[in-house]
Amino acid sequence: MQGGQDPVPEQISIVSPMDASNQTQVAEFVFLGFSGVSNGHTYLFFVFLVIYLATIFGNTTIITLIQLDSRLHSPMYFFLSHLSCLDLCYSSVTVPKILVNFLHQKQTISYNQCMAQMFFLMTFAGSECALLAIMAYDRYAAICQPLRYSNLMSSQVRILLAVASWLWGLLDSVIHTALATNLSFCGANHIDHIFCDVPPLLKISCSDTYVNEITLHLASIFMGFSPFLFIVLTYAYILSTILRIRSNTSRRKAFSTCAAHVIVVTIYFGMINLNYNRPSAGYSLEIDTLISILYSIITPMLNPLIYSLRNKEVKGALQKLLERQKKGYTST
Repeated sequence: MQGGQDPVPEQISIVSPMDASNQTQVAEFVFLGFSGVSNGHTYLFFVFLVIYLATIFGNTTIITLIQLDSRLHSPMYFFLSHLSCLDLCYSSVTVPKILVNFLHQKQTISYNQCMAQMFFLMTFAGSECALLAIMAYDRYAAICQPLRYSNLMSSQVRILLAVASWLWGLLDSVIHTALATNLSFCGANHIDHIFCDVPPLLKISCSDTYVNEITLHLASIFMGFSPFLFIVLTYAYILSTILRIRSNTSRRKAFSTCAAHVIVVTIYFGMINLNYNRPSAGYSLEIDTLISILYSIITPMLNPLIYSLRNKEVKGALQKLLERQKKGYTST
């Protein structure tokens, strides 16, 4: 690939000249996101490994606590367990490949792996957008419609909403991946990114990407902005209801149950908007890499911390679990 004398690099294969639409198609891509770091790959490997292990530990802990503690068997924590599952999947799509590339000192990915990575990345990203909107609706039902809450968030309803959130992301991903597999790259295989995603692939394609770009913008509005707008409107109703509560204690409790979700929504939608609604000129490679790391790697690690640090029930469940394990350890 980097070598020297062969005019046709190994990773590029030539389509038969008999085809009227002669194009060259790459067999692998090279990520340029860490190209400015020449001697720090070992250090970056351990940094990303720690982040990934923290993500796995934090989200797995949230899921385990919700399953084991009966006090957390409510709609809010049911959706939180799905959010933690999404964050685990989201991080696992990108970080392991980054770690492997750091070890091999070679920032590459095969064409098929790239398409698969993009497919799952878009699935989990779209699902998380929908799930965050559903979690906002859950808070609306709990605070604004308390007498109807058990009916609005029955076990059947919450399961249907959770399934719908996963299908929401899957639909978005299928559309983008199907369009991306029809792109030709004419030998261009250097991606200004740290993983495979739609915008950087469109940038290096030699095909007409008009349909892809229109689809991306429409999807960012329908699949991304629509859930965000729904969340904003929902919290407007929630805020107006909270302000009418006379008891300061009840008002603080209502604010507390919403605070963690608002923080997560702000971080997630802020980062994803920077990534998918970038200016036409794009970002510099350094800024693009930073944004990618923040929304796809750091955010899944922060979500369990945000919810556990601001949630007395989660902290109580964790303390109860630790005490149970301590008693079991001392008894043996």
